[in-house]
Amino acid sequence: MPVLSPQQKAYAQYKNNKIMGASGPELTLMLYDGAIKFLNIADVAIEKNDIQKAHENIIKTERIIDYLRNTLDMKYAVAQDFENMYSYIARRLVEANIGKDREIIAEVNGHMHAIRDNWVEVMKANNIIVKDA
Repeated sequence: MPVLSPQQKAYAQYKNNKIMGASGPELTLMLYDGAIKFLNIADVAIEKNDIQKAHENIIKTERIIDYLRNTLDMKYAVAQDFENMYSYIARRLVEANIGKDREIIAEVNGHMHAIRDNWVEVMKANNIIVKDA
């Protein structure tokens, strides 16, 4: 395990506190932000022909989508809509990873931005304070 500097330890503690203190809707927003971040990294990696880095970041995005799918409460009708979106995104991520296809990454990134932006609006409509949005 690497030795962390005092600054790295402080940042790690800050990140941990931010996650541990977040509400469910805030955690979902963090997951959307993470997926977008990993898609951006994968896109740049493909552009630079860094196949391993692209693969790793597409897989990270796939794991986020899998987590979001597994946490859906199917007793609500809207959950099926989310399942359909997440299922489509998961398929496209596999296709993007196989072909290291920047067009598919851009498509999925667009979907993730739209989902994230809608989620922020839902949070605001429910009087949930949206930090950093």
